[in-house]
Amino acid sequence: MVENPHSQTADDVAARLQVDPRTGLTEQDATARQKSFGPNLLQRQKTKSSLAILLHQFKGIIVWLLGGAAVFSGFLGDYIEAFAIVLVLLINALIGFVTELRAARSMEALYAISEVSARVRRSGKILEIHARDLVPGDIVLLEPGDIASADMRISSCTNLHCDESTMTGESVPVSKSPEPVADDALLGERTSMVFKGTSVTQGAGEAIVSSIGMETEIGQITHMIHTAEDDALPLERRLDKLGHRLVGLTLGLVFATVILGLFRDQDMAIMIQTGVALAVAAIPEGLPIVATLCLARGMLRMARRNALVNRLSSVETLGSTTMILTDKTGTLTENRMEVVRYILSDGPVETSDLAPANKSESDSLNWALCVSACCNSADTSSSANSAPNGDPMELAMLQVAQSAGFDAHSDCGFTGDAIVHPFDPKRLMMATIHKTRTGVVTLVKGAPEAVFGACTQIHSKNHPVPFDTKEHDRWLDLLGSETAKGLRCLALAVKEPDSAESDPYTDLHLVGLVCLADPIREEVPKAIAACRDAGIDVVMITGDHPETAAAIAREAGIAGPDSTVITGRDLRGFDPESTDNDMADRIGKAHVFARVSPANKLDIVTYHQLQGRIIAMTGDGVNDAPALKKADIGVAMGKRGTQVARDASDIVLLDDAFDTIVAAIAQGRIIFANIRKFVVYLMSCNVSEVMVVGLALGLGMPTPLLPLQILFLNLVTDVFPAFALGLSRGDDSVMRASPRDPTEPIVTRALWFRITWLGLAIAFSTLGAFATALFHLQIGSDKAITVAFLTIALAQLWNVFNVRDRNGGLLLNEVSRNSYVWLAFAVCLVLVFTAIWFAPLSQVFKLPSPGVDGFALAFAASLCPLLFGQVLLARSRI
Repeated sequence: MVENPHSQTADDVAARLQVDPRTGLTEQDATARQKSFGPNLLQRQKTKSSLAILLHQFKGIIVWLLGGAAVFSGFLGDYIEAFAIVLVLLINALIGFVTELRAARSMEALYAISEVSARVRRSGKILEIHARDLVPGDIVLLEPGDIASADMRISSCTNLHCDESTMTGESVPVSKSPEPVADDALLGERTSMVFKGTSVTQGAGEAIVSSIGMETEIGQITHMIHTAEDDALPLERRLDKLGHRLVGLTLGLVFATVILGLFRDQDMAIMIQTGVALAVAAIPEGLPIVATLCLARGMLRMARRNALVNRLSSVETLGSTTMILTDKTGTLTENRMEVVRYILSDGPVETSDLAPANKSESDSLNWALCVSACCNSADTSSSANSAPNGDPMELAMLQVAQSAGFDAHSDCGFTGDAIVHPFDPKRLMMATIHKTRTGVVTLVKGAPEAVFGACTQIHSKNHPVPFDTKEHDRWLDLLGSETAKGLRCLALAVKEPDSAESDPYTDLHLVGLVCLADPIREEVPKAIAACRDAGIDVVMITGDHPETAAAIAREAGIAGPDSTVITGRDLRGFDPESTDNDMADRIGKAHVFARVSPANKLDIVTYHQLQGRIIAMTGDGVNDAPALKKADIGVAMGKRGTQVARDASDIVLLDDAFDTIVAAIAQGRIIFANIRKFVVYLMSCNVSEVMVVGLALGLGMPTPLLPLQILFLNLVTDVFPAFALGLSRGDDSVMRASPRDPTEPIVTRALWFRITWLGLAIAFSTLGAFATALFHLQIGSDKAITVAFLTIALAQLWNVFNVRDRNGGLLLNEVSRNSYVWLAFAVCLVLVFTAIWFAPLSQVFKLPSPGVDGFALAFAASLCPLLFGQVLLARSRI
């Protein structure tokens, strides 16, 4: 393999690889090199098995804690309790497994590149071989439609153009040439190379294979995808942190209970069972399953908005986003070329004003359309089995001429077939020669500087104007003005030679410039403005030209008129963990990056993550895949995006619409707010259960709740209302607030305060009812336990209305308007009273009916925490 072949001549590369391009390698040489270099294949990452995905569902510390509680309950003979906990874990694992299984099947699109064939010259003969059998030194023949199967150094070519948009972000095919380029040329500037995975759009050529397999540019991207760290998402980190706190709380409670009981000479077995009861009370068994169901529901809502979620916890994480790093081509723009205007000698003409009715009013415009349509190798004819093909710029020029009703025969008077001089990479021009009834007409288009150099006059309807130095400078200024707007320009020229054999590239009459753009998607500016309102920074990262990138960024609202552009060359040698404050400061403030490589994108993502930002990365190309995987949220385009990008992403936009990202972010924020509500609800209910058992023990009272009763409360009266809270639809106000602090936990200090006070209110109400039933009503300890159970169950149901937003109305708020809350309330009431009145269940749960007085006492006591919670909301800012 050859290092930096782009900067060496083709003859030098051939000499280093010991091959004669005229004959190619011999079969003996090819066989020996296959043994030395191995097959031309990308390294496959070991596919994550279904078993591994299933085991991943049992990773969280809360899950381990529940598993430990199930084992301990089984050890003590509480088999029903152990079975119930295991059932919760299995349901939670099943939901997560089903939603994540599809996402584990990645990278297959990259491997498919190695499954094509290639035409090579070996021993002087043209052979078609499997791409995996290519070796360094093979001479490959290229023609339109070919997919390059290795990195190659061009040795000869004619009008060769390659589509490199998936590799570099370049929105139009790149013209190739055998001429070497600078040693430090960026990937998109290496015009002497054809890269593995890119496609030939037009022309033909021959090239020498310089790298195969993992040594190719796409191989290095594959390596970056494999090695990019797939960090835990913010929600996973927050839940894990909450789980660690619960572990400490639970172990502390169990230890303190057992020690206190032994200190009071209580029976060891009874103390252990009481400790288990406290552990069961402390652990929110419903938290994993409710969080999973809430996220799954959010995933379905996003799917209806054309956002397909590959990873369940990505639903909430997108709502935590503080910065979007977006690709340009196919993401902000439509990834197609469109003629914007013609700059003619008698002024500019916007294509939006073109119509058959006004086309003939300008002779210069007529000739501009003539050159656009006839000096053109594109084909717009299409059928069910084919699509328009050709260079995107030529297709755009042909389409605008056709939409203006241009006809070569009636408008230009051409007869017969044209003589075509294909695009010449050295001259940077193309020409066609046409016969007319009175003579011959030559049409030319090409790079403006090249066409300007071949012009002697400016076309005018009345009389030609000399194309002198002053005019040359004026047209250069016009060109600069258009390119500064991010437009791509071609110059158009004509002449009427004496014969068809004359040089087509001399003594030309300049017609004007045709200005083309990759149009920005219609919804993008509004979507980016919405991101700004939501406090989300948007940064463009593209492999395209700096001028084009800056213009698109300004039009989209990403950057201001004075914003600077950082290029891939500026980023060379940058270390995301570097202490180089100057470069780090520039990167931190920059909103536009251009001519960047996949490695540069990865470094930018890493740098911003190290600054504590939650990064959403959007893209559609192979070159975006490493950064998509590294980002907290990878967002791929579903229509124009490559399969590689989709596989590396967490979310795929089925409509490629940038505003779908905004809708998904809003949904993510709503989901987090819902998660926070049901966590506060669950924790306040569980704290109340801990306090009821712990305070009763401390006061020397009988245990008011049994372990199986506590588990029933956690799985029924906790889960259904919590899940209902997770289904709240929220409103648009979530997008008028700044993003949450990425370090902020699910349960803040203020929320712990609310949890504690609500838990105390429920606990004291329950203990009060238990004591009244036991000592005042004297209905017996079994029935008093039923009163305590019913009191805490009803109080927990009423407690759902204590987690409304502080600014919500007392009677009408986001909780009371949620129909799912009322449905959950009704279901729980039925289940609670069934557990008391249905004899088989009442025997299992040891809940005999407490009588009318017991029911009345429980109902009255259960309302106290609701009243206390409403007062707490009214008097505080929690």
